[in-house]
Amino acid sequence: MTKTSVSAIALAAPMTFAAGAVWADDTAAQWDLLAQIEVEEIVTETTYEVRKVFPSAIENGVDQFDISGYLVPLSDGVEISDFILISDMGFCPFCGSPEHGTSLQVSMADPITFEEGKRVTLRGALETVTDPETWQTTVLTGAQAL
Repeated sequence: MTKTSVSAIALAAPMTFAAGAVWADDTAAQWDLLAQIEVEEIVTETTYEVRKVFPSAIENGVDQFDISGYLVPLSDGVEISDFILISDMGFCPFCGSPEHGTSLQVSMADPITFEEGKRVTLRGALETVTDPETWQTTVLTGAQAL
């Protein structure tokens, strides 16, 4: 059994909340909020389960969530609608290392032009993924570039 740890820095991060919205006043706070999600993998001889505990600010999802980061395409092409967003270009979610940092799957309302190395700010609905068979915790849907 393994359990992710929540750093004291992430817990102490300043966050701005309002009814149903989380804004990108402090982009690091958005990433710290996502990093606070606790994930515990429970494996027995006959079962597999991934338990997730979400911070209260996002446990029921967020209608309007702003976040900035870098695009990691999931398919080829200049116009993309689905991708992974990462906070730092050094965090590769596909490198196989558990130290890759927090990432967020994004589904755009309309395709966005992919430019490698360009930082983008997005707004969309943050949905929690409660499926007990996956480590995925959140997805940003209906996103638009700001």
